[in-house]
Amino acid sequence: MGMHMGNGKSVECSTVIKSLEQLCSPAFAESWDNVGLLAGRKEKEVQKICIAVDAVESVIEEAVRKGADMLLTHHPLIFSPVKRINTDDFTGRRLIRLLQNDISYYAMHTNFDVMGMADAAADELRLKDRHVLSITYEDEISKEGIGRYGMLPQVMTLEECASYVKEVFGLESVKIYGERDIAIECAAISPGSGKSMIRPAMEAGAEVLITGDIEHHEGLDAIAQGLAIIDAGHYGLEKIFVPYMMEYIQREFPQISVFAAKEKNPFWVMV
Repeated sequence: MGMHMGNGKSVECSTVIKSLEQLCSPAFAESWDNVGLLAGRKEKEVQKICIAVDAVESVIEEAVRKGADMLLTHHPLIFSPVKRINTDDFTGRRLIRLLQNDISYYAMHTNFDVMGMADAAADELRLKDRHVLSITYEDEISKEGIGRYGMLPQVMTLEECASYVKEVFGLESVKIYGERDIAIECAAISPGSGKSMIRPAMEAGAEVLITGDIEHHEGLDAIAQGLAIIDAGHYGLEKIFVPYMMEYIQREFPQISVFAAKEKNPFWVMV
Protein backbone atom coordinates (compact mmCIF):
# COMPACT_ATOMS: atom_id res chain seq x y z
CA MET A 1 0.00 0.00 0.00
CA GLY A 2 3.10 2.11 0.65
CA MET A 3 2.41 5.54 2.11
CA HIS A 4 3.83 6.75 5.37
CA MET A 5 1.02 7.40 7.82
CA GLY A 6 -1.64 6.38 5.35
CA ASN A 7 -2.68 3.30 3.43
CA GLY A 8 -2.85 4.86 -0.02
CA LYS A 9 -6.63 5.18 -0.16
CA SER A 10 -7.73 8.61 -1.27
CA VAL A 11 -10.52 10.86 -0.05
CA GLU A 12 -12.28 13.43 -2.23
CA CYS A 13 -11.17 16.99 -1.48
CA SER A 14 -14.79 18.03 -0.83
CA THR A 15 -14.98 15.44 1.99
CA VAL A 16 -11.84 16.89 3.60
CA ILE A 17 -13.29 20.40 3.24
CA LYS A 18 -16.55 19.35 4.87
CA SER A 19 -14.60 18.06 7.87
CA LEU A 20 -12.44 21.22 8.09
CA GLU A 21 -15.59 23.34 8.02
CA GLN A 22 -17.13 21.33 10.84
CA LEU A 23 -13.99 22.03 12.86
CA CYS A 24 -13.80 25.75 11.96
CA SER A 25 -16.88 27.00 10.15
CA PRO A 26 -16.19 29.85 7.69
CA ALA A 27 -19.06 31.64 9.48
CA PHE A 28 -16.55 32.45 12.25
CA ALA A 29 -14.18 34.25 9.84
CA GLU A 30 -14.01 38.05 9.92
CA SER A 31 -15.78 39.84 7.05
CA TRP A 32 -12.48 41.14 5.57
CA ASP A 33 -10.93 37.68 5.53
CA ASN A 34 -10.65 35.22 2.64
CA VAL A 35 -10.97 31.59 3.72
CA GLY A 36 -11.92 28.32 2.07
CA LEU A 37 -10.84 26.63 -1.17
CA LEU A 38 -8.91 29.43 -2.87
CA ALA A 39 -7.63 27.47 -5.88
CA GLY A 40 -8.11 24.00 -7.30
CA ARG A 41 -10.70 21.27 -7.63
CA LYS A 42 -13.20 20.08 -5.02
CA GLU A 43 -13.40 16.68 -6.70
CA LYS A 44 -9.62 16.13 -6.53
CA GLU A 45 -8.73 12.78 -4.94
CA VAL A 46 -6.53 13.51 -1.93
CA GLN A 47 -3.89 11.08 -0.65
CA LYS A 48 -1.35 13.54 0.66
CA ILE A 49 -1.74 16.93 2.38
CA CYS A 50 0.93 19.56 2.99
CA ILE A 51 0.35 21.93 5.95
CA ALA A 52 1.98 25.33 6.51
CA VAL A 53 1.37 28.78 8.00
CA ASP A 54 2.07 30.66 4.75
CA ALA A 55 1.84 29.70 1.08
CA VAL A 56 5.31 31.05 0.28
CA GLU A 57 7.26 29.83 -2.73
CA SER A 58 9.42 27.34 -0.80
CA VAL A 59 6.29 25.77 0.75
CA ILE A 60 4.57 25.41 -2.63
CA GLU A 61 7.75 23.92 -4.13
CA GLU A 62 7.93 21.38 -1.30
CA ALA A 63 4.25 20.48 -1.81
CA VAL A 64 4.95 19.95 -5.53
CA ARG A 65 8.16 17.99 -4.91
CA LYS A 66 6.54 15.64 -2.40
CA GLY A 67 3.45 15.10 -4.54
CA ALA A 68 0.87 16.74 -2.27
CA ASP A 69 -2.70 16.72 -3.57
CA MET A 70 -3.79 19.45 -1.20
CA LEU A 71 -2.13 22.40 0.52
CA LEU A 72 -3.61 23.70 3.75
CA THR A 73 -2.38 27.03 5.13
CA HIS A 74 -3.34 29.42 7.90
CA HIS A 75 -2.82 32.69 5.99
CA PRO A 76 -4.63 33.06 2.65
CA LEU A 77 -2.40 33.53 -0.39
CA ILE A 78 -5.14 35.70 -1.95
CA PHE A 79 -6.44 38.60 0.16
CA SER A 80 -7.55 41.35 -2.20
CA PRO A 81 -9.45 40.69 -5.45
CA VAL A 82 -7.24 39.36 -8.26
CA LYS A 83 -7.90 40.78 -11.73
CA ARG A 84 -5.45 38.57 -13.59
CA ILE A 85 -3.41 35.47 -12.89
CA ASN A 86 -0.13 35.44 -14.77
CA THR A 87 3.58 35.09 -14.06
CA ASP A 88 4.20 38.85 -13.78
CA ASP A 89 3.66 38.87 -10.02
CA PHE A 90 4.52 36.47 -7.22
CA THR A 91 0.90 35.65 -6.27
CA GLY A 92 0.11 34.71 -9.87
CA ARG A 93 3.26 32.58 -10.12
CA ARG A 94 2.33 30.68 -6.93
CA LEU A 95 -1.26 30.10 -8.03
CA ILE A 96 -0.16 28.87 -11.46
CA ARG A 97 2.30 26.47 -9.81
CA LEU A 98 -0.47 25.04 -7.60
CA LEU A 99 -2.97 24.72 -10.46
CA GLN A 100 -0.43 23.22 -12.89
CA ASN A 101 0.26 20.53 -10.32
CA ASP A 102 -3.43 20.00 -9.56
CA ILE A 103 -2.96 20.89 -5.87
CA SER A 104 -6.18 22.02 -4.19
CA TYR A 105 -5.37 24.99 -1.98
CA TYR A 106 -7.37 25.69 1.17
CA ALA A 107 -6.93 28.44 3.80
CA MET A 108 -8.40 28.63 7.31
CA HIS A 109 -7.50 31.94 8.90
CA THR A 110 -9.65 33.98 11.31
CA ASN A 111 -12.14 31.11 11.56
CA PHE A 112 -9.25 29.00 12.90
CA ASP A 113 -8.11 31.87 15.16
CA VAL A 114 -11.55 31.79 16.80
CA MET A 115 -12.28 28.05 16.80
CA GLY A 116 -8.81 26.54 17.24
CA MET A 117 -5.84 28.84 17.70
CA ALA A 118 -7.01 30.80 20.75
CA ASP A 119 -7.70 27.77 22.94
CA ALA A 120 -4.65 25.89 21.65
CA ALA A 121 -2.40 28.84 22.62
CA ALA A 122 -4.10 29.15 26.03
CA ASP A 123 -3.63 25.37 26.52
CA GLU A 124 0.11 25.71 25.84
CA LEU A 125 0.31 28.36 28.57
CA ARG A 126 -1.93 26.25 30.87
CA LEU A 127 -4.21 29.24 31.49
CA LYS A 128 -6.92 28.61 34.10
CA ASP A 129 -10.38 30.26 34.36
CA ARG A 130 -10.12 31.34 30.75
CA HIS A 131 -12.44 33.62 28.79
CA VAL A 132 -12.67 34.97 25.24
CA LEU A 133 -10.57 38.13 24.93
CA SER A 134 -12.48 39.81 22.09
CA ILE A 135 -15.92 38.46 21.19
CA THR A 136 -16.47 38.42 17.42
CA TYR A 137 -19.41 36.01 17.24
CA GLU A 138 -22.37 35.58 19.57
CA ASP A 139 -25.57 33.54 19.53
CA GLU A 140 -27.92 32.11 22.16
CA ILE A 141 -25.56 29.24 22.91
CA SER A 142 -22.06 30.65 22.84
CA LYS A 143 -19.71 33.59 22.66
CA GLU A 144 -16.72 33.01 20.39
CA GLY A 145 -13.85 35.25 19.42
CA ILE A 146 -10.18 36.12 19.12
CA GLY A 147 -7.68 35.47 21.93
CA ARG A 148 -8.14 34.23 25.49
CA TYR A 149 -7.30 35.52 28.96
CA GLY A 150 -6.97 33.70 32.25
CA MET A 151 -4.71 32.89 35.18
CA LEU A 152 -1.16 31.62 34.70
CA PRO A 153 -0.22 28.40 36.58
CA GLN A 154 1.44 30.62 39.19
CA VAL A 155 2.39 34.23 39.85
CA MET A 156 5.63 35.11 38.05
CA THR A 157 7.67 38.19 37.22
CA LEU A 158 7.44 39.62 33.70
CA GLU A 159 10.94 38.28 33.04
CA GLU A 160 9.93 34.75 34.17
CA CYS A 161 6.73 35.00 32.13
CA ALA A 162 8.70 35.96 28.99
CA SER A 163 11.05 33.05 29.56
CA TYR A 164 8.04 30.73 30.03
CA VAL A 165 6.46 31.94 26.75
CA LYS A 166 9.78 31.51 24.93
CA GLU A 167 10.15 27.94 26.20
CA VAL A 168 6.51 26.86 25.70
CA PHE A 169 6.35 28.07 22.08
CA GLY A 170 9.94 27.17 21.18
CA LEU A 171 10.99 30.72 20.26
CA GLU A 172 14.48 32.08 19.67
CA SER A 173 13.61 35.49 21.05
CA VAL A 174 10.77 37.61 22.38
CA LYS A 175 10.45 41.39 22.69
CA ILE A 176 9.22 42.70 26.05
CA TYR A 177 7.53 45.98 26.97
CA GLY A 178 7.39 46.57 30.75
CA GLU A 179 9.55 46.32 33.87
CA ARG A 180 11.33 42.99 34.42
CA ASP A 181 10.23 42.40 37.98
CA ILE A 182 6.52 43.31 37.95
CA ALA A 183 4.27 40.47 39.14
CA ILE A 184 2.11 38.78 36.51
CA GLU A 185 -0.83 36.52 37.28
CA CYS A 186 -3.55 37.28 34.71
CA ALA A 187 -2.38 36.91 31.10
CA ALA A 188 -4.05 37.55 27.75
CA ILE A 189 -2.87 35.74 24.62
CA SER A 190 -3.76 36.55 21.03
CA PRO A 191 -1.62 34.83 18.37
CA GLY A 192 -0.93 36.86 15.22
CA SER A 193 -1.13 40.62 15.01
CA GLY A 194 -2.26 41.94 18.38
CA LYS A 195 -2.39 45.72 18.47
CA SER A 196 -6.21 45.73 18.42
CA MET A 197 -6.12 43.43 21.48
CA ILE A 198 -4.43 45.96 23.80
CA ARG A 199 -7.72 47.57 24.88
CA PRO A 200 -9.58 44.24 25.39
CA ALA A 201 -6.60 42.96 27.42
CA MET A 202 -6.72 46.02 29.67
CA GLU A 203 -10.51 45.77 30.03
CA ALA A 204 -10.12 42.11 31.01
CA GLY A 205 -7.72 43.09 33.80
CA ALA A 206 -4.76 41.27 32.26
CA GLU A 207 -1.30 42.31 33.43
CA VAL A 208 0.38 41.10 30.25
CA LEU A 209 -0.65 40.63 26.61
CA ILE A 210 1.22 37.92 24.70
CA THR A 211 0.89 38.55 20.97
CA GLY A 212 2.78 39.68 17.84
CA ASP A 213 3.42 42.70 15.59
CA ILE A 214 3.48 45.38 18.31
CA GLU A 215 4.85 48.73 17.19
CA HIS A 216 6.87 51.26 19.18
CA HIS A 217 4.03 53.64 20.09
CA GLU A 218 1.57 50.86 20.92
CA GLY A 219 4.15 49.34 23.26
CA LEU A 220 4.79 52.66 24.99
CA ASP A 221 1.07 53.43 25.32
CA ALA A 222 0.37 49.98 26.78
CA ILE A 223 3.12 50.41 29.40
CA ALA A 224 1.74 53.86 30.28
CA GLN A 225 -1.63 52.24 31.01
CA GLY A 226 -0.17 49.45 33.13
CA LEU A 227 -0.20 46.63 30.57
CA ALA A 228 3.03 44.74 29.85
CA ILE A 229 3.45 43.15 26.43
CA ILE A 230 5.41 40.11 25.30
CA ASP A 231 5.77 40.30 21.52
CA ALA A 232 6.43 36.74 20.44
CA GLY A 233 6.22 37.55 16.74
CA HIS A 234 3.41 36.89 14.28
CA TYR A 235 4.73 33.52 13.13
CA GLY A 236 6.04 32.63 16.61
CA LEU A 237 2.65 31.85 18.13
CA GLU A 238 0.72 31.00 14.95
CA LYS A 239 3.02 28.13 14.01
CA ILE A 240 0.92 25.96 16.38
CA PHE A 241 -1.55 25.83 13.45
CA VAL A 242 0.65 23.16 11.85
CA PRO A 243 0.82 20.46 14.59
CA TYR A 244 -2.83 21.18 15.47
CA MET A 245 -4.04 20.51 11.92
CA MET A 246 -1.68 17.57 11.37
CA GLU A 247 -3.11 15.88 14.44
CA TYR A 248 -6.67 16.63 13.32
CA ILE A 249 -6.21 15.19 9.82
CA GLN A 250 -4.38 12.11 11.10
CA ARG A 251 -7.27 11.46 13.48
CA GLU A 252 -10.13 12.15 11.03
CA PHE A 253 -8.50 10.69 7.90
CA PRO A 254 -5.96 8.04 8.88
CA GLN A 255 -5.82 6.96 5.23
CA ILE A 256 -4.36 10.33 4.14
CA SER A 257 -0.67 11.00 4.61
CA VAL A 258 0.17 14.44 5.93
CA PHE A 259 3.40 16.43 6.31
CA ALA A 260 4.48 19.83 7.61
CA ALA A 261 6.31 22.04 5.12
CA LYS A 262 9.67 23.33 6.29
CA GLU A 263 9.13 26.88 7.53
CA LYS A 264 10.94 29.35 9.70
CA ASN A 265 10.47 32.89 10.94
CA PRO A 266 10.50 35.20 7.90
CA PHE A 267 13.14 37.39 9.57
CA TRP A 268 16.25 36.72 11.67
CA VAL A 269 17.58 38.66 14.60
CA MET A 270 21.16 39.83 15.01
CA VAL A 271 22.19 40.29 18.65
